[in-house]
Amino acid sequence: MSDEKQSGNPPVQGSSFFDRPNVNQAIIPVAGGIPLGLESVFNSRLGIGGVYGAWGKSYDNLSLTLLIENWLGESMLEEEKMNLADLGFVSRHHIPDLTVSEHLKLELEVGTHLLKEAIQINGWKPSEIGGVLLGVSGPVSDDYVCQISRQAGIPESALKVSVHKACDGSMGALNLSLNPHLAVPGQINIAEELYGKKILVGGIEGLSRFISKTRDINALQLFANGAGVLGVVPGESFKFLVGKEHEAYDEDGVLAVRMFYPHSRERIPGKSLVEVSKDGSNGIRVAGLMHEPEDGNPIEMAGLMGMVKLFVRTGVQVVSDVYNSYQALMQKIGTPDKSISVAIAHHANLKINSLKNKQLQKLGINIPMPWLLNDFGNVCAASNMIAFLRQLPQVKPGDHVLFDGFGAGTYYDVMAVAMGG
Repeated sequence: MSDEKQSGNPPVQGSSFFDRPNVNQAIIPVAGGIPLGLESVFNSRLGIGGVYGAWGKSYDNLSLTLLIENWLGESMLEEEKMNLADLGFVSRHHIPDLTVSEHLKLELEVGTHLLKEAIQINGWKPSEIGGVLLGVSGPVSDDYVCQISRQAGIPESALKVSVHKACDGSMGALNLSLNPHLAVPGQINIAEELYGKKILVGGIEGLSRFISKTRDINALQLFANGAGVLGVVPGESFKFLVGKEHEAYDEDGVLAVRMFYPHSRERIPGKSLVEVSKDGSNGIRVAGLMHEPEDGNPIEMAGLMGMVKLFVRTGVQVVSDVYNSYQALMQKIGTPDKSISVAIAHHANLKINSLKNKQLQKLGINIPMPWLLNDFGNVCAASNMIAFLRQLPQVKPGDHVLFDGFGAGTYYDVMAVAMGG
């Protein structure tokens, strides 16, 4: 991973993800052929593996401008063009304009490939899978997780959980699978139900499908396709230590996102913004309320400074709370010198992560936070999973890892986990 940089140091211009030596490529037979690239990772010391990748044509920062101008039907103004390399991104993946049925077929194929590859790299059988939990910001169908699980040969009896909390989706899914304290009275305790079972957790984001329909110039430059799925055995390969989920309603609608999933769209004072409902015979939908663009666009951003204000202040507080709980736990169990080895943060962009890291350091919280996603763009719920899989070869048995998720709404899921093996 010599091309990856630490937070605070922008990555240099690099080649496409598809050019990495361990990426296996395939062509999805939709609209004349859509390229899919997947890279599998397995740490034999931990017995943990997964797969990540992207689909669509790869665009560097220069060719991306031409693509966006084609989508818009007009030239971008110079002042509208972001310095994307400074934001940590050098390439991303997009698909051509497709029909509704083509989008569905494509993303079902992509999701099925990911689940099958994740099962295989872990040395499991589809029949052994007890749960599939996926973060998906804008699902192509309401029952997407159930459909791809079925196509991957996973039993109907396995629990299926769809988490729609924007970029926080995969971390919301991981938190639900590990943290028994998140259960709501009267509803299934997902962590207790999945304890000791072989499950798949991840994020699958076909963002190119709907950002190509927006006029928001910032969103068009930042977001793209990406996915990552991880094999987890709660209580064994991933041992929950401390964690927290947090909601802080985006009063000003700094980041407005259309909800491509069922939600009442009601905000009830004193109640959670997240609605939990049944999704098929053995599925659960966890859906977060979003501000939605008033003009019907898929996404609308207030600008980079708005994103910084939205995510950094509250994000630092949530991480700080979890870190303090972690230190208290280490003190309680008699290992006060044990430290967190690495923090896996959502890759919104490098400036947000760098500022967050700096603010944490001012509070005396010094955790390595490597920058690992320069060749994807912002891939929302997929980013934490991709970042972890790229860091996975360096993780050792007994290491403690901090997962830091955050997304529009706004939602935060932060947890410290001990790695088994």
